[in-house]
Amino acid sequence: MTDTTVSTTSAGAQSRVEPIGPKPARITLSRIGVYAFLIIAAIYFLLPLWVMIVTSLKTMPEIRLGNLFNWPQELTFEPWIKAWATACTGRDCNGLSPGFWNSVKITLPGVAISILIAAINGYALSFWKFKGSEVFFGILMFGAFVPYQVVIYPLIIFMRELGLFATLPGIIIVHTIFGMPILTLLYRNFFASLPEELFKAARIDGAGFWQIFFRIMVPMAVPITIVAVILQTTGIWNDFLFGTVFAGRPNMPMTVQLNNIVTTTTGTREYNVNMAATILAAAVPLAVYFISGKWFVRGIAAGAVKG
Repeated sequence: MTDTTVSTTSAGAQSRVEPIGPKPARITLSRIGVYAFLIIAAIYFLLPLWVMIVTSLKTMPEIRLGNLFNWPQELTFEPWIKAWATACTGRDCNGLSPGFWNSVKITLPGVAISILIAAINGYALSFWKFKGSEVFFGILMFGAFVPYQVVIYPLIIFMRELGLFATLPGIIIVHTIFGMPILTLLYRNFFASLPEELFKAARIDGAGFWQIFFRIMVPMAVPITIVAVILQTTGIWNDFLFGTVFAGRPNMPMTVQLNNIVTTTTGTREYNVNMAATILAAAVPLAVYFISGKWFVRGIAAGAVKG
């Protein structure tokens, strides 16, 4: 017989029955298959990262020996220093550092502006619906499925006429525009999942559009905001196409600088420097996911896929 313990309330009534003792370990064929699949999948995705790390820590003579998966015999951080500070990205030899700061200047305002506008859009489309709001939302969602390449040339002409082509504000505006459909969808679905009574009670108390938004909706939207920050940060940081076309040479992001380092050949191709530069370029999105991974799951569960 299984031992149990009974919890009681202050009145002595039985509240719940909980089992005690060790949980029986059941190893089934299906569980073995699941764990085997997860282990194989983890190895499959981690193996390239391992190769990149160990290659970036080796000297070029050791790389030429092969031994792709071996830990470096002579550990060196010189490729990392060169990738950051002195690697050539075409005619300039300043490494990835200028591109890193350009990416920061593009990503921070791009994320903040796009999330603010998307949150207002989702809030308005959920609680302040106007005539034709569903048509407007449908057109906005249609924009999410239009390939970027189709609209690049018209957008170049448009930005040129505004005097924003190849400028920092121009690339920020482009990222804001293309991040708007999916972010608006996330916020609209999240706000639609909230009890409408909250909105009605605030209206009865005399709160207006902005008071309800900033005092009620924004504090409640923290989980979905974290999801939006993760998506938009990784999307802008990892972008190559828009950075190449719209940023202009002084504002080239880190991904463009990485491409220039990898494709620039002056004598020997330095694979260790290339690997170090690749890891440096991917460090920020990786850090965002590692730090905010659990919040991402919570945000999705809190309403990102409801509606």
